[in-house]
Amino acid sequence: MQKDNKDKDLRLQGQEKYLSGEKLIFKNYADKNTKTDHDHCEFCSEKFSETLPDCLRSGYTTTDDYHWVCEKCYSDFKESFNWKE
Repeated sequence: MQKDNKDKDLRLQGQEKYLSGEKLIFKNYADKNTKTDHDHCEFCSEKFSETLPDCLRSGYTTTDDYHWVCEKCYSDFKESFNWKE
């Protein structure tokens, strides 16, 4: 049975292709030496930054610090994505 569109979580945009079963670590965000001074939550786009105002300062990340997930989205999706800590 197909799920009604009104029940679909709009934060889900194919992240299972690269985040299912991944190990995620809770840590403080540190700005990288790249062109940008921030990252976004892979689901809700909340901004992570060490230096910009009104940004998240910690969250869950993959072991390479490439993909970041805020605490709310981690809580919402940890079971369905089978994340390991």
